[in-house]
Amino acid sequence: MADESDALTLDIFAGLDRSGPIPLYFQVSQRIEQAIMDGTLPAGARLENEVSLGERLRLSRPTIRRAIQDLVDKGLLVRRRGIGTQVVHGRVTRGVELTSLYEDLQQSGQKPSTRILSVEVVKATELLADRLAVPEGAAVLHVKRVRLADNVPVSVLENWLPTEFTDITARELETAGLYEILRARGVTIRVAKQRIAARTATTDDSLLLDIDKHSALITMERTAFDSSGKAIEFGSHCYRPDLYSFEVTLVEK
Repeated sequence: MADESDALTLDIFAGLDRSGPIPLYFQVSQRIEQAIMDGTLPAGARLENEVSLGERLRLSRPTIRRAIQDLVDKGLLVRRRGIGTQVVHGRVTRGVELTSLYEDLQQSGQKPSTRILSVEVVKATELLADRLAVPEGAAVLHVKRVRLADNVPVSVLENWLPTEFTDITARELETAGLYEILRARGVTIRVAKQRIAARTATTDDSLLLDIDKHSALITMERTAFDSSGKAIEFGSHCYRPDLYSFEVTLVEK
């Protein structure tokens, strides 16, 4: 990762018009964006703090803060607690298809990794019994993980699987996506029912995803079925919207 002192040189900001009609925050934002796009600021580069950058450019802190926030809103920069502001490693855009996040990250050229929070056999609640079509109280596997892309946390994933999959281990889940594990066991996933929504981050979410409390999160619930129509897994996931989005293609009938 680039050192913060090397991330933004004064050359990037050459020619700022301090008396023209274009707001200075916009000029600063545009120059940083261009540096990101042309690779001058590589993925993972860390920006110096707002006060230091403002002093070097002889601009006010509010001007720098607004410029940086514009780029955060565009998904080009991310603020990480205890680290500072970094160039995003690459936003993942996910088509609404039957793939796992692990596979999506691999296809986007990023390195997925997994932090296992829990793998345990639990009794099916009324909700899980309904989603998985199992008796209430039946043994089901509960898996909770944090998925990272290039060591940056992107999502918290919770999944529940019916009794025949309670032997899936944490070791398997650390090295492969859930759907890859299921396919290796002969499961063919054919269809899924999915709901996408949004909510604010809880205290636990903020700690696991390295974001501010009450930040916005994308959520997804999915029940996947095999070729015989049997429910194979129920998932409840949340994603950082600055690093992740869903993409849908609409076709007129």
